[in-house]
Amino acid sequence: MAITVSIELNRELEIPGGYDEVFDLLADVPRSASHFPKVHKLTDLGENAYRWEMEKVGVDKHAIQSVYACKYHSDKDAGRITWEPVKGEGNGVVSGSWTIKSRGDNATAVKFQTSAELTVPLPSLLKLAISPVIKHEFNSLVDTYMNNLKKAF
Repeated sequence: MAITVSIELNRELEIPGGYDEVFDLLADVPRSASHFPKVHKLTDLGENAYRWEMEKVGVDKHAIQSVYACKYHSDKDAGRITWEPVKGEGNGVVSGSWTIKSRGDNATAVKFQTSAELTVPLPSLLKLAISPVIKHEFNSLVDTYMNNLKKAF
């Protein structure tokens, strides 16, 4: 048996760096991912697609690991970076975008939006109990990621 947990996240922040350097960091997936917490392994699948393998969370047979892959597209002139799921990779389906706008020479406003569906091998009885835990963990990881990005500048 398995349960699927859906997560939607939106964040807005201002990064104390110029547009070009912020865009270039976010568009460089390995560099950007180095600021994301609890990434066990990031694998380059070619053609700007990457498989994310997160650290396991939980204990023994109840440990959960999210694995997913996305293909990334960046458009510097439009200030957008998007990602879409790569089919058949892992137990997660993730899509989303960055919207990036200059706020002068030393400030850049960014909007982060992502949608994820994670399928985990747990009995459906546990969905009510485990769903909030998974959502909380994902929110916490993204909040730490945002803070780490700010610190990078």
